[in-house]
Amino acid sequence: MTKRTKTKPLVFVGLSGGVDSSVSAALLQKQGYEVVGVFIKVWQPDFIECTWKDERRDAMRVAAHLGIPFLTMDLQKEYKRGVADYMISEYRAGRTPNPDVMCNKEVKFGAFFKKARAMGADFVATGHYARNDFDTKKGKWTMKKGKDVEKDQSYFLWTLDQKKLPYVLFPVGGLAKPAVRKHAVQFGLPTAAKKDSQGVCFLGKLDMKDFLSHYIKPKKGAVLDTEGNRIGSHTGAVFYTIGERHGFIIDTNSTDNAPRYIIAKDIQKNTLTVSANPSREKETVVRDVVINETNWISGTAPVIGKKVLARLRYRQELQQCEVVSANKQGTLVRFAVVQPTASSGQSMVIYDGDTCLGGGVIM
Repeated sequence: MTKRTKTKPLVFVGLSGGVDSSVSAALLQKQGYEVVGVFIKVWQPDFIECTWKDERRDAMRVAAHLGIPFLTMDLQKEYKRGVADYMISEYRAGRTPNPDVMCNKEVKFGAFFKKARAMGADFVATGHYARNDFDTKKGKWTMKKGKDVEKDQSYFLWTLDQKKLPYVLFPVGGLAKPAVRKHAVQFGLPTAAKKDSQGVCFLGKLDMKDFLSHYIKPKKGAVLDTEGNRIGSHTGAVFYTIGERHGFIIDTNSTDNAPRYIIAKDIQKNTLTVSANPSREKETVVRDVVINETNWISGTAPVIGKKVLARLRYRQELQQCEVVSANKQGTLVRFAVVQPTASSGQSMVIYDGDTCLGGGVIM
């Protein structure tokens, strides 16, 4: 990176090689920022197809097209420790982790944010579909859902706080995806027609059972019905999540052809309990959910009894609920209607209208 000679605010943009981050860099440049494109290199296991070189090449092409400096930031250790190892240990414990939340917390707005600021960046920017604004009345920074409801990514950003939001930019957060694509064409970006990435943050699509089997030894166990009768088998309770209906075997002579959903799992006994009617099984519905490791973006927990909205998983329609209690043991949230089983380890994110108040990890 060359020595700065300009007085424009300096922003480090996380260039992933995708269209959203590419347009983010172009928009910031147009708005008068001094932009530096940064490709974040993360750890990848040797049994997964290597794609980072292709993504980095696309990011470099975007930087060259825009005429901005380009850096590669090696965060392999941070990703391995904060995302991959976390994910494996959570599954081993029988919990359902959310690696994308941890990727944002530990990598994008953890190590990347810290290093960018140490290198003189006034801001860091990403291609997330979210919005952050300063509430002059409350004197606080707020984070809102992205304008494009289908692309909103605020669910994955609930760990951000007042210390970091003032230095974070989400350039495409106020745009709909078609508008982002249109901008990409207008800017002549080489990633304009590139398809959106899917799957686990940076790693892409994964067969989770196959991934975990490299670190956790498969162990055959029993599939049980709701009466405790053995009706099939599986390869290890740690590999499955509540609500899943694939990957285990039902003995053909013990049941009909109706699909079975996992409604419970016992890690110690290595058993899965399944049902053909999960919505009617009392084990699979809850109204009260407790979260810990909470982060309230404003710095203050919602008022007890406040009517709010929450989602237990990404893309779930927001559900009406209220905060019943908040203390060191956790925050208890009560839903207006019963919810599918809340998977331990997943994130629950709480909203007040379009504003993301924060969230926590389901206990």
